[in-house]
Amino acid sequence: MIAKIGRSANLYGALAYNQLKVENENGQILFANKMIETASGHYSVAQLAQSFAPYLIANRNTEKHTLHISLNPDPNDKVSDDKFREMAEQYMREMGYGEQPFVVFKHTDIDRSHIHIVSVCVDEQGKKISDKFEKMRSMNVCRELERQHGLIPATDKERNQTDKVFRPVDYRAGDIKSQIASVVRHLPNYYRYQTLGEYNALLSLFNVTTEKVDGELQGKMQQGLLYIPLNEKGERAGHPFKASLFGKNAGLPTLELHFAKSKEALKNHPTKPTLKAAVTIALQSTSNEQAFKKQLAEQGINVVVRRNDAGRIYGMTFIDHNSKTVWNGSNLSKELSANTFNDYWNNNIKPEIKEPVELQPKISTSNDADLPAEEPHHLFDFLNTSEKHEDGLIEAFGGLLPEAQGEDYEEQDFANKMKKKRKRQRGQK
Repeated sequence: MIAKIGRSANLYGALAYNQLKVENENGQILFANKMIETASGHYSVAQLAQSFAPYLIANRNTEKHTLHISLNPDPNDKVSDDKFREMAEQYMREMGYGEQPFVVFKHTDIDRSHIHIVSVCVDEQGKKISDKFEKMRSMNVCRELERQHGLIPATDKERNQTDKVFRPVDYRAGDIKSQIASVVRHLPNYYRYQTLGEYNALLSLFNVTTEKVDGELQGKMQQGLLYIPLNEKGERAGHPFKASLFGKNAGLPTLELHFAKSKEALKNHPTKPTLKAAVTIALQSTSNEQAFKKQLAEQGINVVVRRNDAGRIYGMTFIDHNSKTVWNGSNLSKELSANTFNDYWNNNIKPEIKEPVELQPKISTSNDADLPAEEPHHLFDFLNTSEKHEDGLIEAFGGLLPEAQGEDYEEQDFANKMKKKRKRQRGQK
């Protein structure tokens, strides 16, 4: 089992992302610890957030106070809801958050069921709960949970060292061809994208782009593809490489088959309404591109903006790392096309967009003592906070790189470093 621990200053964003899964019937609340209960057992985001309010009010100086943790068993593990509840409670207790309010969501919109836990890392006195050696402690807890519940151990899998490299290309590190190869080899196995433009948007996160080339071979016109390394500014940073150097999967014919399969798979994809709502919320509750990107990045969504030489926005692509899908804005909704963002960010014309159906209040006939529900446009005003700086694209991407065969490269890298450190210490004795 792999644990991912994320921190942010955006409690509402973390809760909203998970609650949208529930509203779209792609998730459910499995467990709530020290949370204010409602008579009906159903919650709005505002009702969930109310349980954390005293902790945030008492918060002294912890900027990233919100915890967003995911626990991911192996795809072949069959985990019941009761077992998920038990594991979540034990994980939080062992990590020092057992007395904190937290809510556990189960996600079912992808083949691999997993859980997300939202909490805060400051106690009732506003003091930050220690996160020393957090990575090591988390790995130890995961190994113990695997043992207790008979799960497939993440550390027992065979690892091919060359396949483990799945990170942005660094043109200064040398061996650029191998770096690009590792990215190109893995992406089609994890992500769905429908066009070359969407593929390039995804590649740009790894400092790579492609370019079509035309030529004549034996009297026939042929189309090929070049792969080009980029620097941090998105500029060319090296010589192009022919697609044929990376195998047939990197060439246009195979990519076009992938586009067609992805188009069919994404027709009625369950994540589309959730992503559309998340993007709409971010557009309504932010005033500039920097804040918009940051808010979505905290929910595991990267934004790639394409501009022409005059600065006009002609393309918007959204990469949802939770569902491993890539979407052009116009495919999500006509209201989320490039023109909408160009008018807003370049011409200060704020769009008039309807509230997502997923966030509109549910009509209730009960007379119970539930906490009062808030209108979505009031609720998400809390997300409109000014940011002091803009996170770089890869920095915002953070730990969201996919795992091959369920592996966590960052976790394994940390474990390897600890092993080397112990060997050096033994050698000094």
